[in-house]
Amino acid sequence: MQGAGNDFIVINGIDQPFQLTADQIQTLAHRQFGIGFDQLLLVQTSKVADFKYRIFNADGTEVAQCGNGARCFVRFVVDQKLSSKHEISVETASGIITPKLENNGLVTVNMGAPRLSPSEVPFIADTAANSYSLEVANQQIIISAVSMGNPHAVQIVDDVETTPVVALGSQIEVHPRFPERVNAGFMQIIDEHHIKLRVFERGSGETLACGTGACAAVVAGIQLGRLQSPVKVSAHGGELHITWQGGNSAVMMTGPAVTVFTGSIEI
Repeated sequence: MQGAGNDFIVINGIDQPFQLTADQIQTLAHRQFGIGFDQLLLVQTSKVADFKYRIFNADGTEVAQCGNGARCFVRFVVDQKLSSKHEISVETASGIITPKLENNGLVTVNMGAPRLSPSEVPFIADTAANSYSLEVANQQIIISAVSMGNPHAVQIVDDVETTPVVALGSQIEVHPRFPERVNAGFMQIIDEHHIKLRVFERGSGETLACGTGACAAVVAGIQLGRLQSPVKVSAHGGELHITWQGGNSAVMMTGPAVTVFTGSIEI
């Protein structure tokens, strides 16, 4: 499946056992020798919601949240007739989310309130602020630290196409001030309701889109007084639409979720 070019394999863990090792996930993720994906999504039963949602990066590490994946998740359970509801509650490692399949085929996800305090990101800083100075590659860059269930370092750049996203992102990802590593977002502001965005995701590298990254970028831009809700986020893989009213209100994300193919593979 893919959501704005962010691609996934989705596994039904309700009707079959799931016992993949990190090495096996890396093999499946390989775009030449496996299937190829940014993240593996696992559908399981839950005691507190309609379903449980687990996410594994291409390097085999498990993470707590993935916004584009959440949209594909609800599309999958509806298409596979695992649920007759078009709005479901989904248990994740960072809390319960409620993706909704709209009549036009797009999916809206309540991503919950952003977490901005350094301890919740997590990010090492003395006090909370809207922006921080970070030393990367012997230079100081200005970033905003936001958690949308996973950590993001968002910086404003003049042009996302000429920014060395892979070179900088790979260094930001493992910066020691982010003890759980971090997703590095590069945001170009077109106007107060439109941005371009590229994201270097921890454990996966640069992806064509990042749902939580889009949410984090919009939150950061609004906090800095540079953006106003709603905001269109243009990624290489497509467009996402984000709304946030500030404070403890939930971030709402709307975008596509498309099945590419179904099949089976021997491990």
